[in-house]
Amino acid sequence: MPNDTGVLARAVDRGLVDLALSGLTRPQKTLPAKLFYDEEGCRLFYRITELPEYYLTRTERSLLPEIAPLAVAGLDARAVLVEYGASDDAKAQYLLSQLNLSQHNAAHTYAIRAYVPIDVAVPALRDIRRRLAASRPDLAVHPIAADFMDPVVLPSAVAGMPRLGFFPGSTIGNLDPAEAVRFLTQARQTLGDDARFLIGADLRKDASVLLPAYDDSAGVTAAFNRNMLVRLNREAGADFEVMAFDHRAVWNDAESRIEMYLVSRRAQTVRIAGQEIRFLVGETIHTENSYKHPAERFTGLFVFDDTAATETWTDPDQLFALYLLRPKLGG
Repeated sequence: MPNDTGVLARAVDRGLVDLALSGLTRPQKTLPAKLFYDEEGCRLFYRITELPEYYLTRTERSLLPEIAPLAVAGLDARAVLVEYGASDDAKAQYLLSQLNLSQHNAAHTYAIRAYVPIDVAVPALRDIRRRLAASRPDLAVHPIAADFMDPVVLPSAVAGMPRLGFFPGSTIGNLDPAEAVRFLTQARQTLGDDARFLIGADLRKDASVLLPAYDDSAGVTAAFNRNMLVRLNREAGADFEVMAFDHRAVWNDAESRIEMYLVSRRAQTVRIAGQEIRFLVGETIHTENSYKHPAERFTGLFVFDDTAATETWTDPDQLFALYLLRPKLGG
């Protein structure tokens, strides 16, 4: 690559630099999980969901055909689906394809007439819009490029429409309990008190099942984890030697979570936009948590007032759960 500091300076994303340095200058170095999802990160994550060790996606998909009709039952024909962390529309399709059975012309009337996918991955949102324009030209699609942890304002085009929130894939497990409560509080403000919210979440189970899902034999999760460093090299003016970091997944039983790290294989110095970050041999960058709550703990933590009732579905092996939060009658 030409040594052109002027070109490099123009290419650097200063927000990304600040985000990286704020974590990498801490005693326990960290990088936020949102950095996973550039275009290559989305591609790698899709590969992860197809791996034999990664039971989460196929188990959730096995539940959705039964649950989707129940989630949309009784919704007005002009309902909007708001999906948080929508890197693709594959799971949303189970909901988008449901018919409004309260109508006489049910065979021709979909329950969901608008879709708002929210994600940080702009290329993924573009792909969603393109696919749905071809397969559901009647569906109004309004992508929002945003971090779902930030306040979100829904498009004026969906004002007044009944709302179904959707947060699949156990992404809520990437938030610590306080963050999850903050997210759900904020999402409820966005969706409104009368909205329903369907949430997928992984369940606590033996580490022998959990760990392979985050450290697969093909090394795809390792590539996904290291891709953070590739992105920082490209967008933040960093000079990580990517293969000088190993992928590590550990089960923290006390906190009931999987933790993912990048581990420095040797003592080294990395520069990010000119600032030096030193690593000792074996020093780690914490990149992700994935909490695994038993179903009763999940509902105890996250159904936190008397205005929401929860319906819970799990697979026969108790691997994964889907929770439907809805207003209580008379609440």
